[in-house]
Amino acid sequence: MRLLRSVLRWLWYHRNYFIIFLTPIILLPLPLKYPSSEAKCGYAIILMALYWCTECMPLAVTALLPVILFPMMGIMKADKVSIEYLKDSNMLFIGGLLVAIAVEHWNLHKRIALRVLLLVGVRPSLLMMGFMVVSAFLSMWISNTATTAMMLPIANAVLQQLRDTEAQADSRDFEAAAADNHGFELENRGTKQELTEEKLPETKAQPEERVYEHQWTPESQELRRRATEAKYDLLTKGMSLSVCYSASIGGTATLTGTTPNLILKGQIDQLFPENGGVINFASWFGFAFPNMVLMLILTWFWLQIVFLGFNFKHTFGCGGKSERDKEAYAVMREEYRKLGPMKFAEIAVLIIFALLVGLWFTREPGFIPGWATVLFLDGYVSDGSTAIFMSMLFFVVPSRMPRFRDYGFDESGKKVKYPKPLLNWQVVHERMPWNIILLLGGGFALAKGSEESGLSLWLGEMLAPLEKIPPFAISILLSMLVATFTECSSNTATTTLFLPILGSMAQAIRIHPLYVMLPCTIAASLAFMLPVATPPNAIAFSFGNLKVIDMVRTGFMLNIIGILTINLGVNTWGYAMFDMGTFPTWANTTSTKP
Repeated sequence: MRLLRSVLRWLWYHRNYFIIFLTPIILLPLPLKYPSSEAKCGYAIILMALYWCTECMPLAVTALLPVILFPMMGIMKADKVSIEYLKDSNMLFIGGLLVAIAVEHWNLHKRIALRVLLLVGVRPSLLMMGFMVVSAFLSMWISNTATTAMMLPIANAVLQQLRDTEAQADSRDFEAAAADNHGFELENRGTKQELTEEKLPETKAQPEERVYEHQWTPESQELRRRATEAKYDLLTKGMSLSVCYSASIGGTATLTGTTPNLILKGQIDQLFPENGGVINFASWFGFAFPNMVLMLILTWFWLQIVFLGFNFKHTFGCGGKSERDKEAYAVMREEYRKLGPMKFAEIAVLIIFALLVGLWFTREPGFIPGWATVLFLDGYVSDGSTAIFMSMLFFVVPSRMPRFRDYGFDESGKKVKYPKPLLNWQVVHERMPWNIILLLGGGFALAKGSEESGLSLWLGEMLAPLEKIPPFAISILLSMLVATFTECSSNTATTTLFLPILGSMAQAIRIHPLYVMLPCTIAASLAFMLPVATPPNAIAFSFGNLKVIDMVRTGFMLNIIGILTINLGVNTWGYAMFDMGTFPTWANTTSTKP
């Protein structure tokens, strides 16, 4: 028995090597029995899907397989495959990340977070709302992981202060009650008649005083301490989940907020080159931002019910602030004070950031000609061009106001001869997730291979019977499938695998491609149930003393809320925005086998 356990343990530890070497051999009968280009491309996609799901190799390394497999199988030439790895969507991703790195490097995100939290106060429900709003806003511009990693320590510090001040207040109340009780015993030694005569007018106040004395016994103090610990344990769980969930939800609001959004844009441009820029920063924001706000509100209500109950007085802060609230508020105020006044570098980053967002919104607003059309050739300037142009300013604009006097000394004591730029390449190199760029490229290569081999056309024909099902039912079912799949696979890999298939299906059954691709893209970010589903979940799991069942129980309902909210948006304002009631001419293309 011991030998069997040792063998099984050895197999488990070496499982990745077995998956890497055995999977291609097991799948080999597919291209050997059906030596068509569709079967060969299917072999490559299934192999990559299994590698991505099991993570037996780094995701980015798996994404490079088309460079090897497609030329060897005669699907695409090597130079054509390689071109797919650096498209406009990658440029948009790089530009957006450079902005995020600059914001993090100069601590601008922390200043914004603390400023908002000082506005909402420290009542538990409002505090949760404040953390959720800040986390969602920050994750619209910087990575969900960075947002969660920054916000959770702040949340823990505030909750710890609330816990400590409540424990100190209870201790003071107990000591005061004990002193009052001692005085009452001394007074009780007097004449009963005298006590009765003197205290008769105050008999109405006596029961409250006696109850107070009776409550604060050593036993009741211990019970109170345990109740306080249990309350704050539950509150810590709720606050930790609120931060990681709102970071994931907030990332869906902007095109650069999370990788699946960019994958959708890239896949739409890849599969439907004549789409006329249907997905850009402004159009995505117009659809996704209201959806994000609605989802965030419903998430707050659900977390409120699960972890805090629903008490209007506590929720909306009716009445004055207690000493405990003031002490916890002082902690956040002190953290904000430590940041000092806004530096020149923070102001410069904020201005560049605001200009970039403004240029994104006005490039192609839809209802009027944008600046890209008026000033340049139509269709030549993209969101990626704008992002790269503005992010290059971080390497040009100095981090201090230029002056003729000396610049003092740096932290190491060396004399500063000239101001350094807002960003340098060393900082970018350390923080830029280069692996995601390869992962994006791998998805685009898969989509192009599917098109060139005829696999997309074949899949579309196989899915044609779905035409008999109402489109809204197809959308909900596919959203549920993707939301389930993304719990055990990265959202990037999930969207990379599903979107080309969904695009082919939409063509086959003649519905607007965005009607199924858009909800499934956002659904890929609804990984709320498992700690391993996303890095924010894992961070919250380690911070909040959570159990897996806590996350499953809370996240399951949030998945349902998210799917219903997305499909509500697609069938209301999204339906009107993208004219989803008609099959667009740009989607009416026919792939031909080479």
